[in-house]
Amino acid sequence: MKKSAQNYQIDNLDKNILSELMNDARKAYSEIAKRYKVSPATIHVRVEKMRAAGIIKGTHLAVNPKALGYEVCCFIGITLRQAGDYPSAIAKLEKLEEVIEAHYTTGQYNVFIKILTRSIEDLQNILINRIQAIPEIQSTETLISLQQPIKRDLQP
Repeated sequence: MKKSAQNYQIDNLDKNILSELMNDARKAYSEIAKRYKVSPATIHVRVEKMRAAGIIKGTHLAVNPKALGYEVCCFIGITLRQAGDYPSAIAKLEKLEEVIEAHYTTGQYNVFIKILTRSIEDLQNILINRIQAIPEIQSTETLISLQQPIKRDLQP
């Protein structure tokens, strides 16, 4: 039976392992083990336990969007025509590769998405011809990000 994250209590060693791997997911277990004066097998066992508990979901490669030509980051608040439109609207938004995040929210919007585009012209095209063209969407409000002064992962 899989142990849930709610039942798994992380200790200081687990926190240190998570911090090390969050900074460099390719770091060798032997390096981490040496730093914290334990065996590489201990690191391996701890990582596998955290995976089984759902604390570690995977490893990811971080990509710089600007280096790939994506100059415009924006957030779009979406109001749906009716609450029941949520599943089909999300399914359609999911097909748009520019949509990199979607959140079902409370407050003014039903859905809040983050998109990346190469230019303002691309943003305009995607917004008018692809997002606002989704029948389930009643209205949108777009907020363009000028800079991202804070970006960090959750610390264990």
